[in-house]
Amino acid sequence: MQSSKRKLWITFGIVVVVYLIAMVFPFFWVFVTSFKTSGEIFGTGAFRVIPKEPTLQNYITVLFEKNILNSIKNSLIVATTTTIYIIVVATFSAYAISRFHFKGKNILLGLILAVSMFPQMVVIGPVYNLFENLKWLNSYAVVLPYSTITLPMAVWILVTHFNQIPGALEESAKMDGATTFQTLYKIIFPLAAPGVFTTAIITFISAWNEFLLTITLNPNAEYHTVPVGISFLRTQFEILWGQVSAATVIVTIPTLIIVLIFQRQIVSGLTSGGVKE
Repeated sequence: MQSSKRKLWITFGIVVVVYLIAMVFPFFWVFVTSFKTSGEIFGTGAFRVIPKEPTLQNYITVLFEKNILNSIKNSLIVATTTTIYIIVVATFSAYAISRFHFKGKNILLGLILAVSMFPQMVVIGPVYNLFENLKWLNSYAVVLPYSTITLPMAVWILVTHFNQIPGALEESAKMDGATTFQTLYKIIFPLAAPGVFTTAIITFISAWNEFLLTITLNPNAEYHTVPVGISFLRTQFEILWGQVSAATVIVTIPTLIIVLIFQRQIVSGLTSGGVKE
């Protein structure tokens, strides 16, 4: 019995190790490639783990010549603004759906979920026409279509968390003389903080990685975000993989740090709403 159990754990451990290697290896290879010259990337050193002649030229080029810092600035502005807007709108919307009882409530939730399933290619044409008529092309107004993509997911996550908060807490607060706003601010929202925090992180990362809307609505390079900026690291005949790798490492660091620092809060927020107490 112990022998079979030990074999099971060994097998499980091997599977976990293989899975972790498969997940980490692509980023590791991008990191290694960022220190290689073009000749080594496409020559005999393409499969060499440690670069023969490591160089920082790729990082220097993308930072000071290709202006990747401007793309990072644009991504921070767009992702942060989208996150703040989504959290405010989704929090109040989810609370209303969770607490108020009305006909068609489940249908409304279904429609919200259905909206999130529309592919961006379906709506990008009408959105472009709207932005062109409003003179909003090449601006940070791209936050608005970003929000329509992430809002349904945010509402769904927060509705689940608000459903787990007992309504008796609000009744007790009202009996003690608290106003509706005081009840929300001092009791309900703090209890829903894990869900709000998780929603904010997911929204930020989603907006940070968005590509199609920016490249369509902001053709001017001054408003390109990180994914779009990286896509232009090419010439007429080739993709500059060394520069692409260096830029990828640079722009991955902020989201990686956020996830590593707040991983406990993210896991707590994703799981707390799924357990009924």
